Formats: sequence, structure tokens, C-alpha cells
Amino acid sequence: MKDTVDSYVTADGRTIGGVMMEMKNITLRFGGVVAIKDISFDIREGEIRAIIGPNGAGKSSMLNVISGFYHPQEGEVWFRGQRRPSMRPYQVARLGIARTFQNIALFEGMSVLDNIMTGRLTQMKSNIIQQAIWWGAAEKEETANRERVERIIDFLEIQAIRKTPVGRLPYGLKKRVELGRALAAEPKLLLLDEPMAGMNVEEKEDMSRYILDVNDEFGTTVALIEHDMGVVMDLSDRVVVMDYGKKIGDGTPDEVRNNQDVIDAYLGVSHD
Repeated sequence: MKDTVDSYVTADGRTIGGVMMEMKNITLRFGGVVAIKDISFDIREGEIRAIIGPNGAGKSSMLNVISGFYHPQEGEVWFRGQRRPSMRPYQVARLGIARTFQNIALFEGMSVLDNIMTGRLTQMKSNIIQQAIWWGAAEKEETANRERVERIIDFLEIQAIRKTPVGRLPYGLKKRVELGRALAAEPKLLLLDEPMAGMNVEEKEDMSRYILDVNDEFGTTVALIEHDMGVVMDLSDRVVVMDYGKKIGDGTPDEVRNNQDVIDAYLGVSHD
């Protein structure tokens, strides 16, 4: 099994490394409602890992556990070989975990450039006084941050709208800007919550290409939630499937595609 080795090479020549993150027996409750029940899976260095399932399966809750928005009542989160203590989202971000949201969360009145610049906050070392004076180390840091953001703007092919207020942009471009903001944090692990939601076919093709390029060119590990099964099967190295808060499948796209429990969940077959 691939999970038992330190690394392997994919059919398209990418190297998948050892385990980066491991979710061990995660259970999450909201009062009497169990959103996640005793789920374990891992995310390997350099892979594109999909989390799928019907609406209400607990996918976004799992992503919120990974990013520190929710804290499970049971189980452990391990990151790069160490058990991660209970952390707030900004502390998790400083570990190198960035995310986008199911509902776009941008600053509508700010320009594309300024929105992406906010993703650099976790990389800033100068204090507020140094930034106000804008001299010495703070000036160098600001210059370096802007250069990084300009590279991301070029990468995402949004140079023409760099100074446009985000509120004036169509939905597909807003999703691209949100991806840019997450990339600005230089994440080791990028979490994407339904990056294709609400997009037309052309926009989905563009976003798929950017996700593949982020993984290939930047070497960024990606974990994504997505309902478009064509996208999931084309992009993912491995897929974990959730239903009613439980894990019902985990493996390669082909293995998951032929899993009867997964087929039943997506066809709406009644559960015993």
C-alpha cells in the first residue's frame, strides 16, 4: 500500500512524500449533534487530497478542525510528526496552513492587490511602530511582501484588475483573488473549501489548472472539499469520503469510485 511508504512517484512524475498531517479518531459534537464521528485519515506531503461527501456529511467541519476554527472533543491532530495542541486559527496559520472559504470572505472595498497583501500578515516580523515609520527593516519587509504578491498576481493572471475594488469583480474572479490571498501566506498546506462552487465550466477549468500549478510549481500540499466529482477524480491523488459524520471510503479515485458504500451515499440509497 502507498500509505506505508515514505514517498512514491505519481504517474505524472510528481513525488508524494511522507505523512504531513494526521487526523486521529476525530470526534466533533455541537451539543447533542455529532458532526464528525471517530474519523482518521492522513494528508501526505505534496499530494492533492480530496474530502468529499453529500451535503451535511461533515466535510466543512473537518476542514474547520484542521484549520483551528473548531476543536474536537475527542481525537488528536498531528502536523509534521508532532501532536498539535489546541490552537487558535491565527496560530495554525503561522504553522503554514492557509485556507479559502465556501462563502467568499474578502474585503469588498479594497483593491485586489490590498486583499492579497492581507495574506502576508503571518509573514510580517516588524511591529506596528516600525510599520508606521516605514523605515529600515519595515520598509524592506514591505517591499519584499509586495514583490511576493505581484508574483502571485502574475501567476493567477489578474494583472489587469490588480487595482480594482474586489466588490466590482464577478464571482469567478473573486474566487481567484481569494486563492491568491491564501497563497500569499506561503502555505505548506492549502485548504480549499469548495473552490469550484458556483462556477461555470470555463471558470472551473481555470481554477483546476491553478490548483494543479500551485501543487506542481510551488510544491504546496492541497486538501480540498469539492462536489464536482469530475473535478475530484481528475485532480486528486487520494480521496476520503464522509457521510453522516462518518468515514465510508478512503483511497485513490478509482478505489473510491468503485466503493459500494460511496456509490450508495451519492445515489441516495437508504442506510440500514
